Amino acid sequence: MLTTITPQTNRILIADDDPIIRHLVATVVKQLGYIPVTVGDGREACHLMKVDADFKAAILDMSMPYLEGIELIRYMRTEKRLKRIPVMLITAEPDIRLLSDSFSAGATVFLHKPFTPEQLQAALRMLLGTRSSTRRAA
Repeated sequence: MLTTITPQTNRILIADDDPIIRHLVATVVKQLGYIPVTVGDGREACHLMKVDADFKAAILDMSMPYLEGIELIRYMRTEKRLKRIPVMLITAEPDIRLLSDSFSAGATVFLHKPFTPEQLQAALRMLLGTRSSTRRAA
């Protein structure tokens, strides 16, 4: 029997090297009715997006092995298939300049760690209710 694959436009890519954060974000994504697709570093996220651009949104950690979140956002904004995907950048870095740098790179929402599940839910709602031309901080 031949099975056809239908697009999963309700999938959200989650890239973070911390398994606890990945699990927390995936749990909140599921609670909001979306399908989390998780990877452990920027290179995995980049490879996945090269072969599959069908994501409703992406949630990227700033500091990941091989390819940092902001570099991944810059790459996404140069690819026609990936430009439409709104991106949340999360970080524990204390440097306030990251906020403006992330928006300049093309992030839609910025969330600072540590965050509560409620803060993440609010940031996700902002992310999913916006387009790449609208920038917000959570």
